[in-house]
Amino acid sequence: MNSNATIGLVVGLLLAIAATTGGFGGFLLAVVLGAIGLAIGAQRDGLIDLSAFFRRRGRG
Repeated sequence: MNSNATIGLVVGLLLAIAATTGGFGGFLLAVVLGAIGLAIGAQRDGLIDLSAFFRRRGRG
């Protein structure tokens, strides 16, 4: 439970719970924020490289 990916997932889910009051929209927001937290934690652990996702491709 000490990996950055796990901590990021938990933090994202807790932020979603704090930001919502429930319902299906709240559930979707919790899933999205949890996935964002997981991705940031995995980036910090070195499991994935998010910079490649945000890098622009050269044209021409």
